Amino acid sequence: MRTRLLPLLIVLLAGVLLALGFPLAVSLAAAQQQRVVVDRIDDTVRFAALAQFVVDSGDLSERRPVLQLQLNRYWSTYGIRAAVLNRDGSMVTGAPDGWSLPKQGEGAEAFKEALTGRRSQDPPQVWPWQRGSRLVVASPVVRDGDVVAVVYTDSPTGRLRSHILEGWLLIAAGEAAAMLLAVGAAFRLTGWVLRPVRVLDAATHDIATGRLNSRVAAAGGPPELRRLARSFNEMADNVEQVLEQQRAFVADASHQLRNPLAALLLRIELLALELPEGNEEIASVRTEGKRLTRVLDDLLDLALAEHASVTLQLIDVGALAAERVDAWRPVADGKGIRLSGPATAVTAWCDPIGLSSALDAVIDNALKFTPGGEKVTVTASARGHVSTIVIADRGPGLTDEELSRVGDRFWRSGRHQNVKGSGLGLSISRALLSAGGGTIAYAHHRPRGLKVTVTVPRAPSPTAGGPS
Repeated sequence: MRTRLLPLLIVLLAGVLLALGFPLAVSLAAAQQQRVVVDRIDDTVRFAALAQFVVDSGDLSERRPVLQLQLNRYWSTYGIRAAVLNRDGSMVTGAPDGWSLPKQGEGAEAFKEALTGRRSQDPPQVWPWQRGSRLVVASPVVRDGDVVAVVYTDSPTGRLRSHILEGWLLIAAGEAAAMLLAVGAAFRLTGWVLRPVRVLDAATHDIATGRLNSRVAAAGGPPELRRLARSFNEMADNVEQVLEQQRAFVADASHQLRNPLAALLLRIELLALELPEGNEEIASVRTEGKRLTRVLDDLLDLALAEHASVTLQLIDVGALAAERVDAWRPVADGKGIRLSGPATAVTAWCDPIGLSSALDAVIDNALKFTPGGEKVTVTASARGHVSTIVIADRGPGLTDEELSRVGDRFWRSGRHQNVKGSGLGLSISRALLSAGGGTIAYAHHRPRGLKVTVTVPRAPSPTAGGPS
């Protein structure tokens, strides 16, 4: 979830910073240009005062060299072209020599504006990428209320553009630093918000896989998630209590029904002594009675498996699987089935009694459905953090729909109703494995048959080791 939430926060933060940075950059550029324009205005006002002094004297030949000297010094010091122009645009004096008023463009417009008695308007904004742009300012020289001349300055913008670019780089650096801080804060914030969600997800997965004692520590994170954690714990307590009552009921009912059923079967046997041998009704009653006995035994085994505590040990599951194969080999030989076991040592952390019982149920199931002349193979291997035991048979197998239901309580394929069983054996295997942190999975075994994969951890599970 963080991979989806964090980019969203970063995009929002970047949008906010850009929304603040663009106006700030434009404002900085305008402020830099305004500072330069104010300097040029001050210069034109000073030159206008000198020009008015020259005009008022009436002796241009005597006063003009003084004004020319000032304009030359201004040009040599700052590289800014300056001139005093007559109303017709002709040059009174200027620096450097050899340049004249442009006939059109911003310079011509500024000159016309100054002829009306007003200083020329602020020039258009100069941007760093506008190479060769100029900054023009024109001020009128007024005598007796009439404009008698115009002071004109034409400045290069290289230094102005450099200052604007430097300011923009500082803004960009500040925004980059702010973005890094914001990303760090967003990372910490998402971690703080999502940590309870991850814990809740892990606890939900544990409960879904049978470890009902998993709970969520209602600490850390926003108040809403802490309340959710407390509600989740209350729900888990109620679910565990209900399931515990259900298990207790199944175990008690199975135990209580066994004695009356045993007495009933005994009376049936006594009754059979009074009837002719081979009576079909008595044989049918015997068969159903034995089937009911198996169902009650399996129900009691399932209730005990779901409630049993486990003792985890580091054992050689390969050797344990080979031992169970040897125990079932007489049954396989009697049916003409080739049963082979693992020959490699594979260690895992599990409950040996629970794993043995689970393997017995799976091997028994494989031998039931594998016809004579075929084979059942049991292999063990280690992969990463888990060890696996695979039981593969050459029986009729299951369809995709049946694979999704195999292991459910009392479920049996409609094609195998004539095979003895209660439909609880694989459910018992799953309960025994879940108590120790193991799992069981079912798949097709090509070209035909069923492949059962028992997975047990190679390290102790922190949530296993007690009642589930």
